Amino acid sequence: MNKKAKIYIAGHRGMVGAAIWRALEKKGYSNLIGKTSKELDLRNQAAVNSFYQKEQPAVVIDAAARVGGILANNNFPYPFLMENLQIQNHLIDGALKTGVEKFIFLGSSCIYPKLANQPLKEAYLLTNSLEPTNQWYAIAKIAGVKACEAIRKQYGKEYVSLMPTNLYGYFDNFDLETSHVLPAMIRKFHEAKINNTSQVTLWGSGSPMREFLFVDDMAQAVVYALENNLPEHLYNVGSGRDVTIKKLAETVQKIVGFEGKIVWDRTKPDGTPRKLMDVSKLKEIGWEYSTELEEGIQKTYDWFLENIDSIKKVKLE
Repeated sequence: MNKKAKIYIAGHRGMVGAAIWRALEKKGYSNLIGKTSKELDLRNQAAVNSFYQKEQPAVVIDAAARVGGILANNNFPYPFLMENLQIQNHLIDGALKTGVEKFIFLGSSCIYPKLANQPLKEAYLLTNSLEPTNQWYAIAKIAGVKACEAIRKQYGKEYVSLMPTNLYGYFDNFDLETSHVLPAMIRKFHEAKINNTSQVTLWGSGSPMREFLFVDDMAQAVVYALENNLPEHLYNVGSGRDVTIKKLAETVQKIVGFEGKIVWDRTKPDGTPRKLMDVSKLKEIGWEYSTELEEGIQKTYDWFLENIDSIKKVKLE
């Protein structure tokens, strides 16, 4: 890939998009484009088409989405379905119409059936029912995967979809109301340490198993997809290793330095017992993760401490 090629990163202000931007800059890519949601409303097809006509990017990386947790997905199903369809469809269709040869679409492991066998293989897509609480977001992402597959099949362009596992890292969302489990633990244990609290209460039994990937590793997977011709249209991206929530909590506790007790509130739900990605397809063609969980949590906590005064809810632009 020419280091001067014009690369548009949609969602460059979000955790994933920002990591991709950093990774590309570090490798010497000098013609990166990013637009905030105020500068370019991706839900507006005419605006997106006008942007493409003006900028003529060689590559598009779609890290833009309306995101949220279970509560938001349940309470606002229509915008989670429609706005995500609008964002990705305008980006994908506009890219095709303006001759973009390479498009990297980022999705989520929630595209796979709720009761699929573990670990989750790419072949399991559309083989059973989705998790009801986030089906609206999942259906939109599935449509994006299928759109890229269709373009690849019909036009022979390099449109590829990468499905990450649970991501964490720099610029994560540490808001206790809306954050995911790992950043929420970091904040809870830190505040308990600062306030000399004797215990931290966490939901469930601690027995479910989850897989995590440091966001800078995800960015490296995107760089790999950019610089290589991937033979298939869909790849899982993860570590291929999971850990119990209990072990995760103990690791975060140690890194933060909280010396109190962890109490598990078993009246709260555990969620899915296990959610592990099969990442063998990407590994077989030459990419695998490099940041172990403890190292990644340490880096994330260091960043959290450096930015504690300005940390707020992070949205993908």
